[in-house]
Amino acid sequence: MPTETDAKLLLEARELLPDAIALRRRIHAHPELGLELPQTRSAVLDSIADLELDVVESRETSGLLATLDSGRPGPHLLLRADMDALPMPEDTGLDFASTEPGRMHACGHDAHTAMLATAARLLHRRRDQLAGRVTFFFQPGEEGHFGAKRVLDEGLLEGERSPDAVFAIHIDPRLPVGRVASRPGPLLAAADVWSAELTGRGGHASMPHDTLDPVPVACEIVQALQTLVTRRIDAFDPVVLTVTKIEAGTTNNVIPESARLLGTLRSTSEQSRQRARDGIRRIIDRVSAAHEIEATIHIVDGYPVTVNEAAFTEFTREVTTGLLGEDAFLEMRSPVMGAEDFSYLLQRWPGAMVFLGVRPEGVSQPAPCHSNRMLLDEEGMAAGIALHAAMALRYLATA
Repeated sequence: MPTETDAKLLLEARELLPDAIALRRRIHAHPELGLELPQTRSAVLDSIADLELDVVESRETSGLLATLDSGRPGPHLLLRADMDALPMPEDTGLDFASTEPGRMHACGHDAHTAMLATAARLLHRRRDQLAGRVTFFFQPGEEGHFGAKRVLDEGLLEGERSPDAVFAIHIDPRLPVGRVASRPGPLLAAADVWSAELTGRGGHASMPHDTLDPVPVACEIVQALQTLVTRRIDAFDPVVLTVTKIEAGTTNNVIPESARLLGTLRSTSEQSRQRARDGIRRIIDRVSAAHEIEATIHIVDGYPVTVNEAAFTEFTREVTTGLLGEDAFLEMRSPVMGAEDFSYLLQRWPGAMVFLGVRPEGVSQPAPCHSNRMLLDEEGMAAGIALHAAMALRYLATA
């Protein structure tokens, strides 16, 4: 049952919502990619310029930290929002749709940024209720650019700026407004990219016996990789191994010299991740060798598994139900097989990430994140703003 303080937080978040929506739309119309986001960073700095925050900007990226210090001893909580967009077209028809061809905020990072900047204002109003510090981390490069790791490697969160715990919100257009979903332990998967080049001997399509044809070998490898998943990987420690591209040949009467495979591996533990990586190498190498084909295999490390600490996840559940009601928190039965570079922060500090419901009203089958038609109910951002603030108020009062 929400307390009087929780009710006031939600009321203030709704009062601030028009500014959050304006910031979100400003960012949405001008999406930027990767680690350099000058317009987005300017929008954030403009939105918090009148607040008494200690702002530190990354030298190597567009990331920034803005810290609210209560002036009283206490713990240090980091709240994170990612800021970058995706390299894809937008087909939403929104009045504030992307003005940059081939770029779209299809994963909600514009909403993440706007919610966090607005939560900074809400907490600034209540700084006399805090004992400790809150850092608002506006992060670039989440979409495959290792932005969190870059900021960590730069040392921006070392020494006095090192937090005691970390928290992040990710929107989900499939969840109803007012609902928050998460789970202790693995929340999102690790994501690796693998590729293989198979080199044989080309020749005339009418005389395959005079060649070493890499095409049927590539097909055999694809089938064997699927068997690896179903027969060598524990079903209760799952992986998703996908071949996304097969490339070979130039015309209908030439057997090519080479074929290329490309794919991804997603896993929910380091054990299943390593077992699958070993299996990929073994299968490609030995199936190729059986056909006298030379194989070159590459596996590129992606983001690690995003693992929520159990105690902090329980704390998050308590804060969420206190703020939004007993039915607001939904415990997920299984992880999501997408990946997140917030995982690097959770490797270093206790904390949690949650999914926030922003399903558009009246839409039974909303477009998911990463869709060119993804929409969200901006009214749902009020719950995210209030949740950021409530987490800080509770953590700095009780940790």
